[in-house]
Amino acid sequence: MQAARGTPVGGDDGDLDRGPDPSEQPEDDMAVTRRRRRTVWPIFALVAAAMLAADQYTKHLAIEHLTGQPDKPLIGDLLQLRLTFNPGAAFSMGTELTAAITVLAIVASVVVVVLSLRLRDRLWAVSLGLLLAGITGNLFDRLFREPQAFHGHVVDFLMLPHWPIFNVADICINVGAALVLIQVFRGVGLDGSRTTADADLGEDSPS
Repeated sequence: MQAARGTPVGGDDGDLDRGPDPSEQPEDDMAVTRRRRRTVWPIFALVAAAMLAADQYTKHLAIEHLTGQPDKPLIGDLLQLRLTFNPGAAFSMGTELTAAITVLAIVASVVVVVLSLRLRDRLWAVSLGLLLAGITGNLFDRLFREPQAFHGHVVDFLMLPHWPIFNVADICINVGAALVLIQVFRGVGLDGSRTTADADLGEDSPS
């Protein structure tokens, strides 16, 4: 009789009709997102802090040990130490635009920090961490070194054959920029999502 009236025998119709609660899925996704951020953002902060400290410490050593000294070979003729003070950008470019470069560096630092809030991918975290360390390392020199604020000269001391003298901050900027390009070409977003055509084809392909 129960079956004739449309009521399942030995079961509850609510149990059979009940599906997954749609409200649960967004909560799960948000939890995963928060967990990724807690894991990835410290990588960004640690890389930025460690490389900024390395840049400033090596500049301190360069000033202390290379002032008034002749070139010192570090790896034979391949890499030598020569202390110079650069009023321009990386690799001695834009020496007449120190104040403008300083303002651009401040803006770039803010942009990198804002982008870091969206980080969910480890390689992106390393990339932006290196960029921030490099930008702020040279920015510190322009703000606080002689001759005056916003016109300070950047400490450079690493010299390769036929190459402008540079420092650890310059290395960070170039390596960070190279990693950013790798991520862009791979189609990986800041949140780790794939944006390549292959990913789109994978989503459209029949299961």
